[in-house]
Amino acid sequence: MKKPQLFLLHFAGGSCYSFQFLVPELQGFEVVALELPGRGKRTKEALLTDFDAAAQDIFEQLKAKINSPHFVIYGHSMGAYLALHVARMLENVNVFPTHVFVSGNAGPGVSGATKRYLLGQKDFVEELRKMGGVPMELFDNKDLLEYFLPIVRADFQIAEQNKLSNDCVVKAPIYAMMGSQEEQVAAIANWGRFTQGVFQYSVLTGGHFFIYDHPTAIATIINDRYQHSVFKRAVESVSISATV
Repeated sequence: MKKPQLFLLHFAGGSCYSFQFLVPELQGFEVVALELPGRGKRTKEALLTDFDAAAQDIFEQLKAKINSPHFVIYGHSMGAYLALHVARMLENVNVFPTHVFVSGNAGPGVSGATKRYLLGQKDFVEELRKMGGVPMELFDNKDLLEYFLPIVRADFQIAEQNKLSNDCVVKAPIYAMMGSQEEQVAAIANWGRFTQGVFQYSVLTGGHFFIYDHPTAIATIINDRYQHSVFKRAVESVSISATV
């Protein structure tokens, strides 16, 4: 039997390799890690800085790779914004994710008009240090830092200039996760405004990159909610057939 697909959308500065820590926990899925241009396997391509262009890029990749009737999308931080918008784009062409998982931010409309991508290099580097998730040795390697900074700055611009509005609502159920020490964690229920389906959330211990400390818990959530969504769809389908 064909496995359901799980599409992973990386955070700012990430790549298709960013979720390697999670993949061993997801044996029940065909895991497909996507990435934006300018990093990982797409290093030679020009970076994007526009949210709509980034969403279109992910949409085209994802739509071309779907080979299962059941698939889910999971994005962290910047990837969470993209997951929501791309899910809406897919539904607009009658391609329906089984579930959408988001983590690392409280959703559209909460963070305000942050413009960290405009910071000078010293302040920008300090912001990255505070966020965590970046190996500390990178800050001591000038060549690696010069390679990495333009990538994460471009991604910050994508995330911070996202054009998501209150009408970006999907039919797919949404499950949100955040770290207990994240600044906007109290607003995590905001994600519930963006689905017509079931909304649930969890707060796990840690900061913005709490995901590295909880691979088993995150995989369990994804698997359990996926199974529940598939079962619910099957029941609804039987109910509709019985009334026809």
